[in-house]
Amino acid sequence: MGPVVMGLCSGTHDSAAALIADGRLVGLVEEERLNGIKHTKAYPDLAIAWLLGEAGLTAADVTDVAYNFAPRRYLTAAVPLRHLRPGTAGRAWPRARSFAVVHRRASERLRQFGRRFPHAELHGVEHHRAHALYAFEASPYEAAAVLVVDSLGETTTTSICAGRRTGRRAALGGRWSLPDPASLGYAYGAVTEHLGWRRGDEEGTVMALAALGDPGRFRDLFAQAIPLTVEAFALDPRLFPLRVISSRYSRLSPAFIAATCPPRAPKQEAAQVHADLAAALQERTEQVMVHLARQARYRTGEKYLCLGGGVALNCVSIGKIVERAGFEEVFVPPAPGDSGTATGAALHAHQQHAVRPVAGVQGECYLGPSFPGLELGAEPRPGTAAHRPADAARHLALRLAEGQIVGVFRGRLEAGPRALGNRSILASPLRADVVDRLNAKVKFREPFRPFAPVVLAERAADYFTLGQPAPFMSFASGVTDLARDKIPAVVHANGLARVQILHPRQNPFLDTVLREFHAITGVPVLINTSLNIKGKPICGTPTQALDCLQESGIDALLLEDWWVSEQ
Repeated sequence: MGPVVMGLCSGTHDSAAALIADGRLVGLVEEERLNGIKHTKAYPDLAIAWLLGEAGLTAADVTDVAYNFAPRRYLTAAVPLRHLRPGTAGRAWPRARSFAVVHRRASERLRQFGRRFPHAELHGVEHHRAHALYAFEASPYEAAAVLVVDSLGETTTTSICAGRRTGRRAALGGRWSLPDPASLGYAYGAVTEHLGWRRGDEEGTVMALAALGDPGRFRDLFAQAIPLTVEAFALDPRLFPLRVISSRYSRLSPAFIAATCPPRAPKQEAAQVHADLAAALQERTEQVMVHLARQARYRTGEKYLCLGGGVALNCVSIGKIVERAGFEEVFVPPAPGDSGTATGAALHAHQQHAVRPVAGVQGECYLGPSFPGLELGAEPRPGTAAHRPADAARHLALRLAEGQIVGVFRGRLEAGPRALGNRSILASPLRADVVDRLNAKVKFREPFRPFAPVVLAERAADYFTLGQPAPFMSFASGVTDLARDKIPAVVHANGLARVQILHPRQNPFLDTVLREFHAITGVPVLINTSLNIKGKPICGTPTQALDCLQESGIDALLLEDWWVSEQ
């Protein structure tokens, strides 16, 4: 049978598990989708149980457990000498102690994994290697530059390497890395928190708010705070103080706050100063990301680029890389954040034993549980009614064309933060009020948040200027005059749209719905947002989907082949 490898992301945020068995990726499942706690750091019991059940295995069958961090690597930051200088000396010792604590906790976590899998060899996998392996293995390329940008992986924040497929495995070579405290993810998270949104969760809200601001107001401040260097970038400790892994230590200095604005309370209305601060942060992030991508091209000489790490979720920056960095094509995997490193860690451990590449990784995004044969009955919940349409795709398209907003829960659960048709809320982009309805009555979120379009691949160029594949909704694209005229609901204030370009083989059911909608309306585009409400994860179980129907303003739910609506 070969190695049976369980990859784990656990104990920090975005807990997840991935399983490789019989030379194939069985699945990648985020625990939040099953336990209902967004960004949970809990041990992924439910995800592991599903993966083992899907493969017909038990914990005793697992030969290797791969953790998405290498605990020993934290120790290099547990020495304060490097930071005992003006500007950072005051935090040098607390920083060293905090990294020592994290080392101890991560080491104990790895030992606990060993007790849960009694016959398994344990692997602590360097975090950026896990990111890079997953990003490259999921891509369609035989060779590519790989750029990973996040907040912190052990002591690394940014890395570049070259990926190449060989007969036996994916090889990563020519590694270059940037150590903390130079961290773009740290800076973006710090400003997100200052602006009143949750760090590590709502950076996308700040990116959306940026479209309403003037970056010129704080442009010089961010040029000072995040200066570019020949190789990468730095953080000015006078504005972004040295990182200490403890909530007792602020991520922004009094000087930064004095130069910008007081902290915004979470329920306080966003003012122009908040939008301007977001705009300057976003602009500098785009500049740094393009600079790093150009460095990746220079260092590797490759014509394709793969991206991983939490900052790779900044779709506007990724769109700028497509436009400006000089690569023929850019790829972001469906789960570029930490949940995806469960797969990357498993791939690393599998390489230690196996002579063949792992199947089921390249191009795959539907990697979680499904619920075939689901039986609901005529009244799944009090006050609801269910029936099976004769043609579910056409029925859905007709209701969307009539203006209904419909949740879709069908097939295997998506990996990553983007709903890609199996756990989605769909709506017509032709309705003038659709964005206001979705934000106010369905998602319960800020009115400036945009909604993403999904488009038939052969018609994408009619509406979007991206000019390359975008299967996982990873890129903010420019739009054409036709899009501005016909579907302004999907065009954000910055003139961009985070587009999913759909090929029939990726999701045949959603492709059929789009074709039916196109036949009815003349437009091959739908709004596609995730099946959840603000503060909750994407629905991973039928129970969660029915809860979403009753707690939100969606008009109906297609639950497998059942059409469910409130009476």
